[in-house]
Amino acid sequence: MFKEEVAEKYQQIQDEICRGLEIADGKGKFEEELWEREGGGGGRTRIMQNGAIIEKGGVNFSAVYGKLPEAIKKAFNVEEEDFFATGVSIVIHPNHPLVPIIHMNIRYFELNEETRWFGGGIDLTPHYVFENDARFFHHKLKLACNEHSESFYPKFKAHADDYFYIKHRNETRGIGGIFYDRLKPENTDLSWQQILDFSVTIGQSFLPIYTELMERNRDKEFSELQKQWQYQRRSRYVEFNLVYDSGTKFGLETNGRIESILMSLPPQANWGYNVQPGMDSEEYKTLQLLKKGINWV
Repeated sequence: MFKEEVAEKYQQIQDEICRGLEIADGKGKFEEELWEREGGGGGRTRIMQNGAIIEKGGVNFSAVYGKLPEAIKKAFNVEEEDFFATGVSIVIHPNHPLVPIIHMNIRYFELNEETRWFGGGIDLTPHYVFENDARFFHHKLKLACNEHSESFYPKFKAHADDYFYIKHRNETRGIGGIFYDRLKPENTDLSWQQILDFSVTIGQSFLPIYTELMERNRDKEFSELQKQWQYQRRSRYVEFNLVYDSGTKFGLETNGRIESILMSLPPQANWGYNVQPGMDSEEYKTLQLLKKGINWV
């Protein structure tokens, strides 16, 4: 069955990424927790804490099924109840302020043959925006998209700019990336199998992208000021995830596993009051690059 094939490929991606991140970090190891959802299905939560570079990282797989709650039925505008959802969700918080936070999610949702879709994306949240790193990141995502459709990158990049936007701060969460939802044959000109292939390509692009960004920046020296700025930027990440993130909302409303849903939150974040960096500072420069519509490629 198609949904079993999707879940199996996603599990393989989880395995590959965990192995690769352990090698890249050099010290940290993922601890696995198997869990079952009360309504049906379950998952594998894998968390690394206190690695050489990865302070807290989660690489989670889930495949759940059961009855869709009324709130979600209304949001999706559907009458049917029996759903299946599978995905891989990743958030990595480094201990080094010059190594960026990264998030990836690939997912598949199914109610029936007619009502089903793929979603996902990758986005990068640097504490300090380095323009070469931003160009590298977007270039790699564009190449991954172009393997399947040249229309994908510009469309999904714009969607990410709009989605990863902290309205109450009037700034983007980071430098964006790609974000897509409800992909199906009717809106992609691809078959279900080809959309799955695209989803797998995005999943497989994560490791080479992030390990390169780790290697570029992990040996750079940093100051206490930069460390404090990292904690300040992490607080923006928390605000977005708790206020706007649709995956967090879906997980909470479908009675998901709280520890897995909130694994995206950093181990420490600071909310300084009215922090205003000086106009000639690197911190100020980063804030000027947290805008929609920047063409990085």
